[in-house]
Order: sequence, then structure tokens, then C-alpha cells
Amino acid sequence: MWQARTIMVNGELIPFADARIHPLSLAVAYATTVFEGLRAYYNPATGKFAIFRLDEHMRRLQVGMKVMRFERSYETDYMRDCLTRLIRANAPDDDVYIRLLAYIEGIGLMATTGPVGFTAAAMPREKPKFADTGMSLGVSSWSRLPDNASPPRIKATANYHNARLTQLQAKADGYDGALMLTPTGKVSETPIACFFMVRDGKLITPSVTSNILESITRDTLLTLYRELTGKDAEQREVDRSELYFAEEAFLCGTGQEIIPVTVIDKLPVGDGKPGPVTALLRKRYFDIVRGNVPEHPEWRTLV
Repeated sequence: MWQARTIMVNGELIPFADARIHPLSLAVAYATTVFEGLRAYYNPATGKFAIFRLDEHMRRLQVGMKVMRFERSYETDYMRDCLTRLIRANAPDDDVYIRLLAYIEGIGLMATTGPVGFTAAAMPREKPKFADTGMSLGVSSWSRLPDNASPPRIKATANYHNARLTQLQAKADGYDGALMLTPTGKVSETPIACFFMVRDGKLITPSVTSNILESITRDTLLTLYRELTGKDAEQREVDRSELYFAEEAFLCGTGQEIIPVTVIDKLPVGDGKPGPVTALLRKRYFDIVRGNVPEHPEWRTLV
């Protein structure tokens, strides 16, 4: 597996181990950071890399910076050039995971809005552990953050304290991961990905008003499902007890891609094996992101 050797800080390429930020910066002291996880997929047939849905990731980052009132933002064209230079500088020979963080690097009071900086890292990432076998989830006693407190649709590092607590509890309870509920008891998402399930042959996912991150992978799968089946997935509130009626379930996200869920609260999902809808969407997803099929070229930015 290739190794990351170069990282980018404020547009400058430096050795990976030399990245620094002051411990009293607002990014550290008050978690004033928004970030994106992106992937650049390698196509062996063409020898090229393509960043998947870069424009959509940049729009979400820009909105996050606006909501957190950063004194500046970054244009998509500029960041496209930066990420292209970063990937080429690391000379990868397989898929690339990109972590892009924008933050207030200045020192000051909580309401300080600048100066703003960014760091971009390109790294190898192993195939998710449970991608083929499926994973177990436990419904967490920790509620998902509500929109009127710390909006989950903003991809801010501060929100991941909530996620970390749920994940630590899940591990202590013997699960592979956690599933969070909203403060009103409806299904939300996991600490690392959005949730889908199949019930009575229908694909269902919690609505964007269920305190979830407005996931780009989720949006991708909703589009692909409609194209493959001619049907729309249901986006709605989901009761906890519906989980136990599910015939199959899976998670999705840039980092996790698509992971089957085979157990929830120690109960099997369906027959306890990854299901056919999950398999259908996984195959189509990887064909699209790698450019094995011609559809959706607008989602792939060649490097």
C-alpha cells in the first residue's frame, strides 16, 4: 500500500510529518473546524484518478464555513487545483482518501472569526472492515444532536464528540457500531454514516429533518436506486421498532462507502446476511465512482 508523504497547508505542499497548528488556536481550543472526507478512485483500465462529487463536497464545506461565520471561504476552482496538486505529489498507485479541513487558526476569544486556514491530506485507506460480512449495531442511549443546538447537517468537528460517545458505548456493549435516535425517539444515523433499510420490499432512509448529515453518498444512492428500479426510496421518520421488521439494512458514507448491517440490538436483520438491494447498489456505486460505466461523468473530476 502506498504511503502519504506530502500534506498541504494553506496551499503549500510540505512533508506529511511537518504539519502544525498552534494549540491555542480556535480550531483546537473551541473546535472551530469544518471538514470534508472525499475519495479519488483509481481506474486501472485508464490509469487515471477521479475525485468523486468534488463540487458537492465543496458546496457543503462552503456552507459550513458560512454558518460558522468564518471571515473567508475557498473557491471551488482553487480547491480543485490544490487537491489535484496534492494527489499528484503523493504519487498514489491505488484509491485515495482525502481529508480537507478548514478552520480558524487565529488565537482569541470564542467569537473570533479569523484568520482562516486549511489543511488537505491525501492518504491510503483500507477497505472497510465489515464491507463484505456486515456489521452489528446497537441503538445508543446517546441521542443525536438536534438541529437547534449543534446542526448535524454542518460537518463540524465539534459534532463528532456526540458521535464518539456513541461509538465508545457501542464498543463497550459488544457492538461493531451504534445507531442514534433523535431526541424524540426516531431513527437518525450512525456516528460514521447514514442508515438505510428495506422493509416490505421498500427502500427507506430517515429524512434530512431527522438530525442527519445531508450525506453526499446518501444522495448518490437515492439517485442510483431510482435509476435502477424506477422507484423512489422513502425518506421519512423511522420508528425504532421498525428496525426489527427490516429485511435488510446498510450504512453509507464517503469513508465507509456501503456496509451491510446484519444485526441490530442482538437481533438478526432479515436472515442475518447482506441483502440483494445492498448488493445491487454496491455494484452500481463502484461502477460509477471508478468510471467503469459512462453514466454520471459530472460526478467524476479527473486528476
